[in-house]
Amino acid sequence: MLDTVRTNSREAKIIEVVLSNGWEYMRGLLSGKRTDEPDLPPPAVLRNILTDLGPVYVKLGQLLSTRPDLLPSSYIEALSELQSKVSPVQASVMQGFIRENLPYLPEQAFTSINYQAIAAGSIAQTHKAVLQDGREVAIKVQRPGIEKIVEQDTALLKNIAKLVSNTEFGQRYNIVSLAEEFASALYAELDFTQEATYTDRLRQNLSKSPWFDAKSLMVPEVLWDLTTPKIMVLEWLEGMPLLSANVSNEQRHKIATLVFRAFFQQYLIDGFFHADPHPGNLFYLNDGRVAILDCGMMGTMDTRMRSSLTEMLLAIVSFDAQRCTQLTLQIAEPTQPVDLLRLEADYNRLLRRYFNKSLSQLNTSEALGELLQAATRNHLRWPANIGLFAKSLANLEGAARQFNPRVNVLDEVRPLMTDLFRQQILGSNPLQDLLRTALEFKNLSLESPRQFGFLLNRISSETFQLNLTLAGLTSVRRSIEDAANRRTFGTVLSALIIGAAIISTGEQTAQVRLFSDILFAAASLIGLWLIISILRSGRLR
Repeated sequence: MLDTVRTNSREAKIIEVVLSNGWEYMRGLLSGKRTDEPDLPPPAVLRNILTDLGPVYVKLGQLLSTRPDLLPSSYIEALSELQSKVSPVQASVMQGFIRENLPYLPEQAFTSINYQAIAAGSIAQTHKAVLQDGREVAIKVQRPGIEKIVEQDTALLKNIAKLVSNTEFGQRYNIVSLAEEFASALYAELDFTQEATYTDRLRQNLSKSPWFDAKSLMVPEVLWDLTTPKIMVLEWLEGMPLLSANVSNEQRHKIATLVFRAFFQQYLIDGFFHADPHPGNLFYLNDGRVAILDCGMMGTMDTRMRSSLTEMLLAIVSFDAQRCTQLTLQIAEPTQPVDLLRLEADYNRLLRRYFNKSLSQLNTSEALGELLQAATRNHLRWPANIGLFAKSLANLEGAARQFNPRVNVLDEVRPLMTDLFRQQILGSNPLQDLLRTALEFKNLSLESPRQFGFLLNRISSETFQLNLTLAGLTSVRRSIEDAANRRTFGTVLSALIIGAAIISTGEQTAQVRLFSDILFAAASLIGLWLIISILRSGRLR
């Protein structure tokens, strides 16, 4: 395997980086000599390997950081800090690329474009421009040639996943499916129209809220007439990263509350949330508003999932291991039979670690991540969107604590709980839900008499049958039949012996003596057959 992959220069470079960082397990895996459980390098080493490998592997690390059900918290923390060490593409190259991929000639749409990147990432880089009407905009441009690198690297990752799939680890975590999921997510990021759609949807969702002043929060507007799969044009927002903002303690408290409420609306009401709220994606604008940037990684949750997660958070802070177990079974999928007592015991042990801590010391996202891992160890597989939620909550809580060390997640969400449960019970549109329920009852009332009448007709005409299937009933029935048959033969045998004895005690003639001998012979044969059959069945005792 190792000689084969070295025929490709890209794959040879990947192997060189991996081995130079001392990851011996990967050397054995690529050479076909290792099929045992994966041996990950320390978190910092893994982060360095992925950084050195380039944009695709940085994205892989960022995706893995959304799966606290797969990796311990130390790895999640290290991978969450992944940033690409990539140099911007030369201005002359970007000038030609932008001209080629814009729907209009640059001079028709802009009065000026700065072809020197103001920010460079693993997949794209950002430039500043001015429209013909004088508005300043940000142009997010895909890095030229990134598609080819993505294609090569994802192909290699899928091959590695197939090798790892032979291990218990690979089967437990369905590693091939994870590789496919990563490839799909990465290819989706190469289409900027999808990110533009996400940005518009988040902007619309946060444009109104009963929980915060929507005018204090910003999501940049997309200019669709200039957006293509490789270029996205957004309104320019003048400001700085939130952690760099020079504001008073009172303002820090208000801003933290605003951000928390905006994200809890995404998590628990809208079901569509920003999955990567690290400090670089939260901006403090010059006019005092807060902006949420970079909607490339988003998560979704349906109503049932949101309701279960709300209860899960409450169960964690209430140290209710039994309720956590029940909710886990509602959300996660078992990969093999689950020992519920063991799962509840694991949860109880984890929650006891937080029992003596005050609410200000309780790291909600950390506790949630440990519960996810405990369930995984007990053969439960979480949906991918749960990992995204845990990652988003961890990033949000981490950024908020850096911005305002006195902030507490529970203090921020507690005032929202009454309204949250009211909405979960009544729905966002109570009248519509009531009408839909009334319609279902109407349909049920119309169908019930007809079905009940049909049931009565079946019973009265003696055509009603009840089919009942019980597991293991067939073997029990056969055992009963065998026992009944042997008892019948035993009864017949006894009758033959008694009959022969009665006849032999009477008047002895040649015919009577012959008949008595025949009865004794028949009884002997039947008795011998019964003894042999019992011995052969192994049920003598």
